[in-house]
Amino acid sequence: MREVKDVNRTQAIDVRELINSRPLGGFQKWVVFLGFLIIALDGFDVAIMGFIAPQLKMDWGLEPTALGPVLSAALIGLAVGALVAGPLADRYGRKVVLVCSVFFFGFWTLATAFSTHVEMMVAFRFLTGLGLGAAMPNASTLVSEYAPERSRSFLITVAFCGFSLGAAGGGFLSAWMIPAFGWHCVLVLGGVLPLLVAPVLLFGLPESVSFLVARKAPASRIRRIVERLAPGVAGPDSQFQLPRAVAGQGGAIGIVLSSRYRFGTLMLWGGYFLSLFLVYLFSSWLPTLVKEGGGYSVSDAAIITSMFQIGGPVGALTVGWAMDRWSKQRVIMLTFLVSGVVIFAIGHATSDFKLLCAIAWAVGFCLNGSSVGMNALAACFYPTEARATGASWMSGIGRFGAILSAFAGAQMMALGWSLSQVFAVLVIPAGLAGLAVHAQGRRAARSSRAQALGLDPS
Repeated sequence: MREVKDVNRTQAIDVRELINSRPLGGFQKWVVFLGFLIIALDGFDVAIMGFIAPQLKMDWGLEPTALGPVLSAALIGLAVGALVAGPLADRYGRKVVLVCSVFFFGFWTLATAFSTHVEMMVAFRFLTGLGLGAAMPNASTLVSEYAPERSRSFLITVAFCGFSLGAAGGGFLSAWMIPAFGWHCVLVLGGVLPLLVAPVLLFGLPESVSFLVARKAPASRIRRIVERLAPGVAGPDSQFQLPRAVAGQGGAIGIVLSSRYRFGTLMLWGGYFLSLFLVYLFSSWLPTLVKEGGGYSVSDAAIITSMFQIGGPVGALTVGWAMDRWSKQRVIMLTFLVSGVVIFAIGHATSDFKLLCAIAWAVGFCLNGSSVGMNALAACFYPTEARATGASWMSGIGRFGAILSAFAGAQMMALGWSLSQVFAVLVIPAGLAGLAVHAQGRRAARSSRAQALGLDPS
């Protein structure tokens, strides 16, 4: 019996199959926790300028138009950071990019606290955005590569719930800290926390074992991680492998834009662009739309918007759970279609405050659930060799939808549209996002069938 065990310990171990065949262990839960922590810090720092903007406006005597660049600079940096960081993570590793990005956005958030004029703050917020954009998609990539396929989507959405928690926690802390200590202290906290977490990541965050195998890292380095994943499975002579690698020219970028993945990539970009357009438009403009178009007070508008935010994490976890049990694309498509229905309903429920709160919760459930679900979908769609690039580029392209939402909301307000007209128009991007995900799923299914038959999957 001892001899059989030793023979098995010298065989090649498929690390992906090993992860899929075992229960979720403490080591993997630690990775999910660190991913959650990174994304929570990301959420805090993304939302931080919105919390301090009213006080900043008063202290510096700024016009409303002067706040626009301050609030949007980080979003532009987010897009650029995501586009750049993905290929870097697929070449040098997920861990080094994550540690550097957390340190980077912590440092520049801290620097922002010492800004002396608007132009300096805009520059610092853009630099902060570069780190923020690199962190979130690579954190989800690392989580996906340690998650068993049967629960991958759910675990990714668990990590992404950190964003809502970080943003909400920042709001509560700001409400206490700004009146007591001023707006600078919120930025100091937003900078110091990532700087404290960066060393924890440096020493406690593992590199993706799938990435190490794909890059042909030394077997001893891989063996140490496998021993933490599955104690006693690997022996001193064990070799490690992944399922058959995807052939592609031009590295990770070449795979993402190859004939096999190009159509799916474009559909993911389009769907996520529209998804973040809607999420950020509701986050930014729902209070104003409800107050001015529905005749509600500022406090009532804030409650309605809070219901939208509360629905987000519940939707993310529900969609992630459903994606692990049924067709991922079908779950997201149906969620987008339902979001179109509840968005339309907002414009026809303005007279009933309680009903409006319930519908706002449902919109948050659907829109945030589908947008987080798309991150899980991207992590499942691309192979290890290009996963960080694929997920990060989708995130980067989506950020331009978030930027566009600020201008779109202002334009709809300027045109004097009624609430029913505004929300009727917003049904269109929800439907188009669902259609894009559906098309991506059909092409992916066709490619899988062709590959199974030994045909050209492209």
